[in-house]
Amino acid sequence: MSPQAIFLYEIDESFGPNMLAEYNLSQQKIPPEVLKDFTEKHVTKEFNEASTQKNNVRYYSGVIRGESLEKKNLYLGFALKEDENVISIKSAFETIQERVVKNYSKDNKMMDSVLKDALNSILTLMDKLKEPKIIIETINEKTKEMLDNGKIPEARELINLGEDIPDKLAEEIKIAEQSLEDKLYKKAKKSYLKAAELAEIIQEFEIVSFLMHKAEVVGTFPDLSKERERIISEVEKAITELQTNQLHLYHEMIKPINRLVEISSAFEDNELITKLLDLYSNSTRADKLAKELFNLDKKIKENFESI
Repeated sequence: MSPQAIFLYEIDESFGPNMLAEYNLSQQKIPPEVLKDFTEKHVTKEFNEASTQKNNVRYYSGVIRGESLEKKNLYLGFALKEDENVISIKSAFETIQERVVKNYSKDNKMMDSVLKDALNSILTLMDKLKEPKIIIETINEKTKEMLDNGKIPEARELINLGEDIPDKLAEEIKIAEQSLEDKLYKKAKKSYLKAAELAEIIQEFEIVSFLMHKAEVVGTFPDLSKERERIISEVEKAITELQTNQLHLYHEMIKPINRLVEISSAFEDNELITKLLDLYSNSTRADKLAKELFNLDKKIKENFESI
């Protein structure tokens, strides 16, 4: 996972989305239609998380929560490569959110700098997870600092740990990523937690936080899979019953379809999301027409009874 851009924006109830700050490695601006799409999903559909794709670039956005913030309508977004997932971004989101909340300012240029630091922090973290030698270099820097401060026993212990733990950490993450790809979610969660334990031993606390959050995200997938199967079954049943002209069921379908979109977003099933959004759009339109038909039917009965 290597995000190409990070951006901060607000959604005003009257004027819509407004970009506040952004930092993009490709020097390309975030397309306005991306923010419009996120507004539809965050505000209209009330999704806390949302993803979309424009011009072969994938985007992810989440609501920023922070009691110290005066603003309650802030959102943090990321641009990814087309073939990359958003699970890692979700796992790092809380840490990045804390950084943004802590350093929040109405000065947009200052926030550009905050976002730049946040993105570089993510890239450094990802490099460490890919390359054990980078972690070894970090350990060497820590031990040098310890020696300079006279902490000789602690330095020796960290040096000993640094001989094999970085390789073990990289291997455990490799197992976790493969398990995730194979949809073995419980195994993936176990490996991410094991990797977090190894990272904690060598005092890589940012990696610990990231892996713990990733394990948490992946740990929700088995229940989400079951929930999706259950909702699909319920919607299928409702559609069957609609064939007997029980038009009120169109309204009852809207909420579960919305939930299916949320769950499918977690699994990044973009093909299914597109089909579900079409189903949502048509169900909403059908619900409106059904209500009009119900009111007309009522009036027709009243007209007939008055004859």
